[in-house]
Amino acid sequence: MGLGHDPDRRRRTFLAGHRAERIALIWLALQGYRVLARRYAVRGGEIDLVLRRGGCVIFVEVKARPTLVEAATAVTPAQGRRIARAAAVWLARNPWASTLTLRGDILAIAPWRWPRHCKGALPIQAET
Repeated sequence: MGLGHDPDRRRRTFLAGHRAERIALIWLALQGYRVLARRYAVRGGEIDLVLRRGGCVIFVEVKARPTLVEAATAVTPAQGRRIARAAAVWLARNPWASTLTLRGDILAIAPWRWPRHCKGALPIQAET
């Protein structure tokens, strides 16, 4: 049975995703990142977290899986394109950020493991 046909599994997945995002927020805040947006959604894309650290704006996809390797490799090329589209919209609405360094990261979450921060794993660029 697919994910779309099991409402209980769908709810558990949704809650697990939110829990992973909270873990990611705490982890990244301890690393000196400041939250600019959470669950930023636009038509055609979504970004889990938009953060700032120094002169850098970071668009973060949080992935939770049974292992860190599975989580770190779970972002498909199509998801990467949707994240990049959402980042372009966010940047258009926040023009002050386009002069900063832009980065697309993945934060991998797995049970009983420290999160793995894959910096620069997603292509992000300002629209010119």
